[in-house]
Amino acid sequence: MIGTIVNTAAIVAGGTVGLLLTRVNKERYQTTVMQAIGLSVIFIGIHTALKATDLLGVIICMSVGSLLGEFLDIELRIEALASWTEKRLDRTDKSSFSKGFVTASLIFCVGSMAIVGSLESGLVGNHTTLFAKSLLDGITSIVFAATFGGGVILSAIPVLIYQGTITMGASLLKPFLGANVIAQMSGVGGLLIAAIGCNILKLTHIKVGNMLPAVFLPIAYFVVLQLF
Repeated sequence: MIGTIVNTAAIVAGGTVGLLLTRVNKERYQTTVMQAIGLSVIFIGIHTALKATDLLGVIICMSVGSLLGEFLDIELRIEALASWTEKRLDRTDKSSFSKGFVTASLIFCVGSMAIVGSLESGLVGNHTTLFAKSLLDGITSIVFAATFGGGVILSAIPVLIYQGTITMGASLLKPFLGANVIAQMSGVGGLLIAAIGCNILKLTHIKVGNMLPAVFLPIAYFVVLQLF
């Protein structure tokens, strides 16, 4: 759990620095910063998505996962959690706070580094990957917090839960998480990250939160392939 704890602390620290920078951040820079972030997020998403080895599997996982997420209305629940927290913190910029929480949570949780790093940490006690991810997430959280606000700091909670769960359950998941499964999970996650970038650029509105179950479906997908 050391790697995950360091990762969580890096997000909180980076987000705090980002909030301090908002005091000197002029409004006329906001649009340009948002566009730069959006383009960068799309690039990260596409780069990650290309790691997928089974295109049909990606389509199936995305479709089934999105239907499941829509049924559970995950995005609405995430936004409700952010709004509840926001009220407790007396925040006034509801849209920005929620967007920062959802966007940062997805970007920090979805991806091969989160999966592989957590597995390495749990299986062999190697925290190197998560330490590297901590540095990247810390820098990213500075930029996000300066743009979106305090919701970015709150994203440290799902990171702690998500990566901590994978780390603690690594020994149980080991038989099902081969290289192909991890690549497929990263591929699906990359598409979700790219969708986040599209939302940031206001090209469209995609309910990315409702697509989250798709990230975990490659495990079931490859199990079914092995059975049949």
